[in-house]
Amino acid sequence: MKIKKALISVSDKTGVTNFAKKLQKMGVEIISTGGTAKILRENGVNVIDVSKVTGFPEMLNGRVKTLHPNIEGAILANRNKKRHMDELKKRFIKPIDMVVVNLYPFESVPSLENIDIGGVTLIRAGAKNYMDVGVIVNPKRYDEIIKELKENNCKLNEKTKERLASEAFAYTARYDSIISNYFQRKTKDDFPETINLTYKKYMDLRYGENPHQKGALYGEPNIKQLHGKELSYNNILDVDTAINILKDFEKPTAVIVKHTNPSGIASAESLLKAYRLAYQTDTISPFGGIVGLNRTVDEKTADELSKIFLECIVAPKFSKKALTVLTKKKNLRLIRVKAGRKEKWNIRSVTNGVLVQNTPDFNLRNLKVVTKRKPTKNELKSMIYAFKVVKHCKSNALVFVKNERTVGIGLGQTSRVDCAWIAGKKSGEKLNGSVMASDAFFPFRDSVDVAAKYGVKAVIQPGGSIKDKEVIDACNEYNIAMVFTGVRVFRH
Repeated sequence: MKIKKALISVSDKTGVTNFAKKLQKMGVEIISTGGTAKILRENGVNVIDVSKVTGFPEMLNGRVKTLHPNIEGAILANRNKKRHMDELKKRFIKPIDMVVVNLYPFESVPSLENIDIGGVTLIRAGAKNYMDVGVIVNPKRYDEIIKELKENNCKLNEKTKERLASEAFAYTARYDSIISNYFQRKTKDDFPETINLTYKKYMDLRYGENPHQKGALYGEPNIKQLHGKELSYNNILDVDTAINILKDFEKPTAVIVKHTNPSGIASAESLLKAYRLAYQTDTISPFGGIVGLNRTVDEKTADELSKIFLECIVAPKFSKKALTVLTKKKNLRLIRVKAGRKEKWNIRSVTNGVLVQNTPDFNLRNLKVVTKRKPTKNELKSMIYAFKVVKHCKSNALVFVKNERTVGIGLGQTSRVDCAWIAGKKSGEKLNGSVMASDAFFPFRDSVDVAAKYGVKAVIQPGGSIKDKEVIDACNEYNIAMVFTGVRVFRH
């Protein structure tokens, strides 16, 4: 069906003047409202005010403009139903064949007056009747729509109208979700009866978790790629892990991440020293990994980073000299991280649903010493550091720390004692004099026995096992200090 009449009412006026001019040149009659009508007229477009069509002026400071049978009926009438068309004719209503609408900017300026009513109704009406009406909500579509109309005698094909309808319903669904989420935040309901998740596509990815899978990133990530190959699904997971780990540390800190787990973390007076210490935790695993840093990367640190193969380096900033060094590796991804908002929930997909939990938040102010020997001041400092690290490791997990650097990590095992054996085998004598952090309680004393063999001096763990006494007794036998946090930090 040929496009003869279009209704144009947009908040985002990008490109709308040229679009309307081209429509008019093809003989399309244009109805418009308020600010849109004004800007079109100022640019030489002949416009019919919507009030002329409705026979009713805008009212309530513009809250009511298009909610009228002469508009909605003109959009919703099924052109293939004689009864519909006879009714339009009886009431002197001419069909509207195109709806060009985008909505008040509630997302950027949340207010009651920015909750669009008429615009949403126009979009949904046009999308419902997409077989007869083209509905356009995205200014990026203007050029392709004009091109198709010129090539097709001012008509849109069915596939185009169907695609536009799909985009329109997604657009209004997202808009309503943003408003719903705004009110849920105001009511402070931790877990409302319904949650609406809405994300725009940010970018397509090289592939998903594996090359035979497709992938895309949605939302507004707080990262910007400065150099290197296109980011993969796994890269983004690892970069996000590094960013979240670094949030827990104030001093210059480096973390090396592989498969969403840290292989080494250290804090020091300089970024270079922190990176070197983190690397020394495990000199094998960093190959092909990701390095996260919480300070500007300088030239010396860049020189050190360039000595091994890395997938990504993420930092708040890179000096010009550091970029000169690192961009010599054409595939190395350099990622600048910007400040991001704290998410209310952690969300994971499961079959036919999602699991939702609040973002974990805890403090270590209520530590309880449970052994005969109390930890020294330096041991306690190391224990707190170690517990901050272990909460980012896949369970079961044990982390070994000296001062503010990891010296061994055992993680992702189905048996806690295996974590101790793995860390001991990989790190050996480096564990001597360290403290050990566990993400959950010890079900048996065996992990303490292994730790003592490698010279561990203190242990921090949540506590809460029916075998706590057995574990405490083991620590006392070895003169190991132990404290309970009262907080478990499983990560699955």
